[in-house]
Amino acid sequence: MRLLITGGAGFMGSNFIRYLIRTYPTYEIINFDKLTYAGNLENLKEVENNPRYQFVRGDISDADAVSVAIRGVDAVVNFAAETHVDRSIMDPTAFIRTDIFGTYTLLEAVKKYGVGRMIQISTDEVYGSVAEGEADESHPFEPNSPYSASKAGGDHLCRAYVKTYGTPVIVTHGCNFYGPNQYPEKFIPLFVTNLIEGKKVPLYGDGRNIREWIYTEDHCRAVDRIVHDGKLGEVYNIGSGERYTNIEVVEMILQEFGGGDEMIEYVQDRPGHDRRYALDSSKIRRELGWNPEVSFRDGLTKTIAWYKENQVWWKKLKSGEYLEYYMKLYGG
Repeated sequence: MRLLITGGAGFMGSNFIRYLIRTYPTYEIINFDKLTYAGNLENLKEVENNPRYQFVRGDISDADAVSVAIRGVDAVVNFAAETHVDRSIMDPTAFIRTDIFGTYTLLEAVKKYGVGRMIQISTDEVYGSVAEGEADESHPFEPNSPYSASKAGGDHLCRAYVKTYGTPVIVTHGCNFYGPNQYPEKFIPLFVTNLIEGKKVPLYGDGRNIREWIYTEDHCRAVDRIVHDGKLGEVYNIGSGERYTNIEVVEMILQEFGGGDEMIEYVQDRPGHDRRYALDSSKIRRELGWNPEVSFRDGLTKTIAWYKENQVWWKKLKSGEYLEYYMKLYGG
């Protein structure tokens, strides 16, 4: 099988490429990535010289570049996205371009070149805040940030292309990912790297917002099953069922470092901050036989160990633009 992985230099895309290379000895992988601030080819050092791996620098919004890269592939897995909610609040422009127009460009290419299937990697945030119960795949979209609205727009395009043109697309809605190589603007790596540096962790609002968490390798295995066995035109939620308030996660991280509440700095809550996410993932478990294997506590321990052992990787990222951005965000 020959696969085009868009956004393959980012956190989830690079984890998935390494997973595929390990798992399938004959598969060929094309990594198509624009290399924005969150794209990092160092994430793929272990496969960069593999003859079954090829990197192509390109933007999924560029139809000409996509047309060249997509020809002859059996499947496309679209990880390419602008994903950081705080950045979307500051400037939604890149989110609209990549998450909506970029998805449209890929859909057109899949339709034009007869690609067998496209997997659109999306988020539970399109469902908005779920006050009670769980959101299944039929739950209405109620996005509350420019990021989640842009992802919802791309997902709606996928549905429209399935219904109108019969384009072979499957959409996934995943909960919060975490694990090695995640850019240190995200919740867990930001807090972990701050503590390694002896700094406090900035916690939004009262810290009672609830999130569902999945370890990167469990998510890779779920997407693997969908690529091979998922039903075209369907939507699959990918969740672990493990949900914690943000303060509970912070306390778990602090336990790993032997720290206490004195390391928490409460900061002003961000606009439109969803209170609770919760996915009903029974469909993928029932139909495709997938189940998460890594508990949150075990995954968190593995993740913290990785950041402790790979400080050169993330310290380069926590400088320059990154620090300026957070100074603006937190009023520094």
